[in-house]
Amino acid sequence: MVADSSRVLPFHIILPLASAVVYVAAALFLKRASEAGAGVWRTTRACNLVTAALFAPLWLLGGTLPSASLWWQPALVALLFIAGQVLTMVSLRIGDVSVATPVMGVKIILVALLTTLLLSEQLTTELWLAAALSSAGIALLNFSRPAADSRVGTTIVTASLAAASYALFDVLVQKWAPVWGAGRFLPVMMGFAALYSVALRPPATEPHALSKKAALWRTCGAACLGLQALMLVSSIAIYRHAPVANVLYSSRGLWSVLVVWLAGHWLGGSESRHSPRVFAWRLAGAVLLTAAIAVVSIKSGFATAK
Repeated sequence: MVADSSRVLPFHIILPLASAVVYVAAALFLKRASEAGAGVWRTTRACNLVTAALFAPLWLLGGTLPSASLWWQPALVALLFIAGQVLTMVSLRIGDVSVATPVMGVKIILVALLTTLLLSEQLTTELWLAAALSSAGIALLNFSRPAADSRVGTTIVTASLAAASYALFDVLVQKWAPVWGAGRFLPVMMGFAALYSVALRPPATEPHALSKKAALWRTCGAACLGLQALMLVSSIAIYRHAPVANVLYSSRGLWSVLVVWLAGHWLGGSESRHSPRVFAWRLAGAVLLTAAIAVVSIKSGFATAK
């Protein structure tokens, strides 16, 4: 029998969905690395170096290297990328994957908000509704605080700051990349991020030597984090369905709660020991955050994408 090609999911659907799942795996690996003693900065550096290596083949997409007067653009965007990475690592270190990951999904709402403000346009009804839904979702995540203090509030703050850094990163990439082309701007930007990561020294208090287990978790996490970024960016660059990709990628918030709840005990770690009640509240919060993201993305073109 010949397979019906109309029933096969297109790659602009498959890649963002796969990226969301791989991100959850990356977050779980990096959380375990942190619990085993891996420091924030050296973990960020490892992730940035791996991501830069994976982004290098995007050079084949082509583009133009502009004059030296514009090279400050990828250099500045790289700083925002590193800020987002560091804040992500901090949120995973001090808190739970099932809290940090859903909160970071508000990046899409922040992108829409920043774009609106930079263009001096009025806030739309959809943005107000998304803000209300996301606020309610974050409130439910905060309400999921277990009996033993897990610093849920601090995790929400650091994850929100990470989302803000990535949101401004997205807006500036969208603004500046067309002059360069995706095949030039993205590899150059990640090259700057790698240089920053190598040049800046970690705090003296951060451990240098790691156990074999911690090194393995960190390596797996860095590989998965770079792979998911490559899949998402490639999907947007090649198929140009950014609203669809972002909605599908935002499903990582739901996956993070479900995976930790249902299968977290296989990986171990402190988060897997939370009660079903805690995970139920977190799932409800993740659902509201996903709904908020969908509201914004549908307005931006998700419903009309082909």
